[in-house]
Amino acid sequence: MKRLNRLGIVTLALLVFSLVLPAALPAAQTSLLDTIAERGYILVGTTGDYKPFSFLNPDTGKYEGHDIDVAKKIGEAMGVEVRFVKTTWKTLVDGILEGKYDVAMCGITRNLSRQKKVGLTDPYINVGKSPLIRKADKDKFKTLADIDQPGVRVAVNPGGTNEKFVRAHIKKAQIVVVPKNLDIPAKIAAGEVDVMITDNVEAMLVAAHNDKLYAVSPDEPFTRDDFGYMVPRDDQPFLNWMNLFVHQMRAKGEFAKLKKKWIAE
Repeated sequence: MKRLNRLGIVTLALLVFSLVLPAALPAAQTSLLDTIAERGYILVGTTGDYKPFSFLNPDTGKYEGHDIDVAKKIGEAMGVEVRFVKTTWKTLVDGILEGKYDVAMCGITRNLSRQKKVGLTDPYINVGKSPLIRKADKDKFKTLADIDQPGVRVAVNPGGTNEKFVRAHIKKAQIVVVPKNLDIPAKIAAGEVDVMITDNVEAMLVAAHNDKLYAVSPDEPFTRDDFGYMVPRDDQPFLNWMNLFVHQMRAKGEFAKLKKKWIAE
């Protein structure tokens, strides 16, 4: 009798557990992958002020650059339209958190601070902070110590990793905030400011198109960083898709082609 009672109790417990278990399981995650497919377009946040990755061409009114081409390839892979959303470096993370765009693409440095709030894909290019100066000053500014001196004017665009680096390392020189990133090289050439510390890719590209400017030791940058694409932190299915996309772009040589087109001229 005791054995039968125990079996009955076990059977009853299993029955109750089977009834309760489905309700206890979390609901299936709704991913941007499904949302994007249903609405037929993907929203891409981009600053439009960072050559060669994202540039809003004033003549055409259209975005162009390395990451703009990648965004279009994402649209093709998903079978949806690509719609670009204007953002700034200061509001880049907020745009993801507030759902203003699905992914941000404009040469975004991967770092632990951003990773706390948003998701970042696997890297697609390696970069590092490097000074952009006047060619006439190339013997004057060779090191960070040379730059961080009283009377030297270091220009920064607010909100990005360039400003963060400058404020962490420049203590004696004057920091000059310039609202538009694209205005800084011209200000250096004109003598309004002396230095811009940016990613070596940008420094090299700008210097190649302006014979008054000079990229300081771009092969030996102050930092070793990489770029990734920014997505919502907790949408794992979407992040998985983006990471596989990045992997396949690299494996098929697509990133190499875009680097040749936009960076290595």
